[in-house]
Amino acid sequence: MAKTRPGKKDVDSYTIRGTNKVVRAGDCVLMRPSDVGKPQYVARIEKIETDSKSNAKVRVRWYYRPEESIGGRRQFHGSKELFLSDHYDVQSANTIEGKCVVHSFKNYTKLENVGAEDYYCRFEYKAATGAFTPDRVAVYCKCEMPYNPDDLMVQCEECKDWFHPACVNISNEVAKKLEHYICSECSADEDVKKPQNSVSASLADDVKVDPKRRKK
Repeated sequence: MAKTRPGKKDVDSYTIRGTNKVVRAGDCVLMRPSDVGKPQYVARIEKIETDSKSNAKVRVRWYYRPEESIGGRRQFHGSKELFLSDHYDVQSANTIEGKCVVHSFKNYTKLENVGAEDYYCRFEYKAATGAFTPDRVAVYCKCEMPYNPDDLMVQCEECKDWFHPACVNISNEVAKKLEHYICSECSADEDVKKPQNSVSASLADDVKVDPKRRKK
C-alpha cells in the first residue's frame, strides 16, 4: 500500500464543491477540462487525501475517449464509450464537477434509458503504446464490425446474427416498425420452411429490432 506523504492524510470521502454529492475511492467523476469548450474529463478516483490546510487532492486513473487514443475514433465506437487507461495522476479535488457511472459494456446495453452521466467501457488502454485489452471483440453484420450500441441493428431469427439495416437494404424508418426478420442467406436456405409472417431481406416487411436501443 502506498504511504501517505508527510503532512498528508487519507480521507474516506470528499463533497464536490457547491453540491451535496459525496465521492469516494472507486467512484467515477467528471473533471473540469483544461481548455474551455472541451468535454469534461472522466476519471476513476483511486485515493483522496488532504493536507494540513484541508486542501483535498485526488489520485485518479483516467478514462480516455476514443478520439484521445492513438488510433482515434472509429465507426464502431459509441458516443458514450470510454477506455480505462494506465494513466494515473494527482489532481486538486476542486476540479471535480460531478459524478458519473461507467458501466460494463454488457450492463450498458441492458439500460432501459441512457442518461447524460452514463458511460461504458469495454477496453483497457495503454496510453504509451495504444494497445488495447482485449485486443479482439466479436463482430457482426456483413460489414464485420464490432457492436456500436448507438446504432440500430436487426436480428435474423434463423442464424441469430445482427445486421445494420443499411447493410441489408432496409431503411431505419422501416426497421423500427418491423417485428420479424430473416436474412437473405437464411431465406435462401430455408425458403420452403419459412413461415408466412417472416420475410427475406429483399422484402423487409418485418424485422426484429434490438430491444436495447432506448435512449434519452
